[in-house]
Amino acid sequence: MTVLERLIPLDPPTRAGRLVERNLLVYRRTWMVLFSGFFEPLFYLLGIGFGIGALVGSVPGPDGHPVPYQVFVAPALLASSAMNGAIYDSTTNVFFKLKYAHTYEAILTTPVGIADVAVGEIAWALIRGTLYAVGFMTVMLVLGLVRSPAWLLAFPGAMLIGLAFASVGMSISTWVRSWSDFDRLQLVLLPMFLFSATFYPLSAYPPILQLVVQLTPLYHGVDLLRGLTTGVVGLPQLVDVAYLAGMALLGLAVVSRRLEHLLLR
Repeated sequence: MTVLERLIPLDPPTRAGRLVERNLLVYRRTWMVLFSGFFEPLFYLLGIGFGIGALVGSVPGPDGHPVPYQVFVAPALLASSAMNGAIYDSTTNVFFKLKYAHTYEAILTTPVGIADVAVGEIAWALIRGTLYAVGFMTVMLVLGLVRSPAWLLAFPGAMLIGLAFASVGMSISTWVRSWSDFDRLQLVLLPMFLFSATFYPLSAYPPILQLVVQLTPLYHGVDLLRGLTTGVVGLPQLVDVAYLAGMALLGLAVVSRRLEHLLLR
């Protein structure tokens, strides 16, 4: 912030944008870190989608018609890629700034407020998740794993997934007390990744477990992107959008209150 910017109030989008600009400056020398999370779902796609997929053949798609296993798995891994990029940046990064670097205390001495901090950090996490998603969508296109022109809508769909997990991830970071608490977060993320109809259809589960799976946020991301990339779009996808949008709004409301409690007490 310059002296002039301190004296002249900035409009809210500009204030939140300062947080994004700061993160860009921090990462400019370690930009490879931004792309590290892209490779994990790519390896899953190559190892499981094509490796095991050669043995599996076809599985029922969103409309019940068979699709190649790679086509079935790829949108699920796209959703996971968007989730990973968003949630890891909005948890560990924010936790370090809150508990160790005390970055936000310094930022709040400028015209930037609590809401600007929340929006700026969530926007940055969303950018990271979007980068992962764009890279993975490019791989899907090159490998011929899209079956409908509606796949273009998978880009805003992946951004919605990133927004939902970024806002919830940042709210979680305000409750974390030590680095070991992130092991508990991993105990939630890993099973959700494996059992959100990622690698096999929802119908493979017993009825009671189907209901449990349908309540998880990643399942709605997977269902949304799988429908868009295979051309099956209907009421279930609208429910997915509503679920993820509500999750994003709830996370943003919680993190704003939590930051007020932590930084303005």
